[in-house]
Amino acid sequence: MIKKFFITGTDTNVGKTIVSSILLKKAAIAGYKTAGYKPVSSGCQKKLCSFLNDDAVILKKSSSIVLNYKEVNPISFIENAPPHILSALQKKHVKKEELSLGLRMIIKKSNWILIEGAGGWYTPLSYKDTFSDWVKEEKLTVIIVVAIKLGCINHAILTEKAIISEKIKCGGWIANNIIPKDKYNIYYIQTLLSYIKAPFLGEIPYLENKNKINFKKIKIKLPT
Repeated sequence: MIKKFFITGTDTNVGKTIVSSILLKKAAIAGYKTAGYKPVSSGCQKKLCSFLNDDAVILKKSSSIVLNYKEVNPISFIENAPPHILSALQKKHVKKEELSLGLRMIIKKSNWILIEGAGGWYTPLSYKDTFSDWVKEEKLTVIIVVAIKLGCINHAILTEKAIISEKIKCGGWIANNIIPKDKYNIYYIQTLLSYIKAPFLGEIPYLENKNKINFKKIKIKLPT
């Protein structure tokens, strides 16, 4: 059976890619053929002769199967701005069909796929469609990454309610401590445990060096 999950966040810069890389590696240890998929990205850096998105590069490296960059990130924009704005300005339209085509290609090689969105739940793909529309069409199970900081309680509750309202399965949420030594972090998480209905998959500690992560020591569960 092929497992497909969509990673969303309570906002942008909440650590979706870090969480994705950890989950991909844990799933590989569990025996799955894993693949990371970043269908749409914005903000690319020039590396050798190409412009590459850092998040997509991490997902590619974290996958247990061999994928080329275009398979991981078929649609990319060099500037760091909302994809629907860049696509309109550059007349490079993002179509849901393209996202689905890329996913079908990965399904041929993998049985555990983690798809990373851009920004939060309702990030637009165009002036007509949002990422959530595509997730609903593909019947993907959603995982929410909650950046533990001031304001996260409201953002997390709203995100889960939005997912549930569209009759999409929420497979769980992960707390990501993006701020070091915040004395209120434990209270934020305790509050979220009271309000969020989806399973709590675990907590990511504050990572001082994100390039050296001992993912084996991070206790988060795989979604089902």
